[in-house]
Amino acid sequence: MSLTIPICFQVIQSVLLILLAPLFIGWISQNKAWLNNKTGPGIFQPYRQLHKLFFKDPLVATNASPIFRITPYIYFGAMCLITAIIPVLSTLLPFSYVADVIALSGLFALVRIFLALSAMDIGTAFGSMGARREMLIAFLTEPALLMIFFNLALIHQSTVLATIVGNALTHTLTINSSISFAAIAFIMVLLAENARFPIDNPTTHLELTMTHEAMILEYSGRHLALIEWSSYLKLLNYIAIGVALFIPWGMTTLPVFSDLVLSGLFFLSKLFITGSCLALFESVSAKLRIFRVPEFLTIAFLFAIFGVLIQLLGIR
Repeated sequence: MSLTIPICFQVIQSVLLILLAPLFIGWISQNKAWLNNKTGPGIFQPYRQLHKLFFKDPLVATNASPIFRITPYIYFGAMCLITAIIPVLSTLLPFSYVADVIALSGLFALVRIFLALSAMDIGTAFGSMGARREMLIAFLTEPALLMIFFNLALIHQSTVLATIVGNALTHTLTINSSISFAAIAFIMVLLAENARFPIDNPTTHLELTMTHEAMILEYSGRHLALIEWSSYLKLLNYIAIGVALFIPWGMTTLPVFSDLVLSGLFFLSKLFITGSCLALFESVSAKLRIFRVPEFLTIAFLFAIFGVLIQLLGIR
């Protein structure tokens, strides 16, 4: 097969996911509105918000350094790169083997560092507070995330997502206690990394309770649009990683157009169900106090460790 066809499919996958990220957030918000007996703004509201922000000039503080100005572009670029690396439609797309799960963790950490630096760059109290909280959460989530990846690497003898998916597709769907512990830990890490309940409230307007939103209070215009779009894409990337690690069935191993369309429909159905479940969970959850967050993430780390130990001991 010519290399041109897989590259075209790679570009199509990346563009579709980038454009789909705001729609996924809109679907979650609409489900939360329905669960609260409200009409809701509609699933296309994130697109309208981004359109409005992109046509506004950003206001930048006079004492802002270049880090503050380049962070939105680094954030968006890193999320787009991660989108291209994660196998969503096929395991044989060109970028699927560019980096493994350890490199993906590094890209997420790189973005987090730039966000924290930009939040402290202006010198506002809320930005610095949000940066400290973000780094506290990152300090607790990264070990758990790495243990989850090591668990799957032990099972499939590889740290490359495409290889993990390819091996999983050759096995029948079975209940594995090691993978179950890893899946629970991954869900907890996903909620913390994406500032969702019970760690953070993504729609809050109370500065003292913010984590992620406190770091971007000084951004406006197209800079804020890029950061918002990147945060949408980050959640979608985490969902895509979870699908690849734990429920990859329906994904094709060949870059054939008909198979790619079918795997795309499977992925959309998984997003549909995941978004509904996330909205339901957030509707019945309350935000934890910041001092309870370490306990929540420590439990996630212990679940990840249990999964690794069960795998090493050969328990099923």
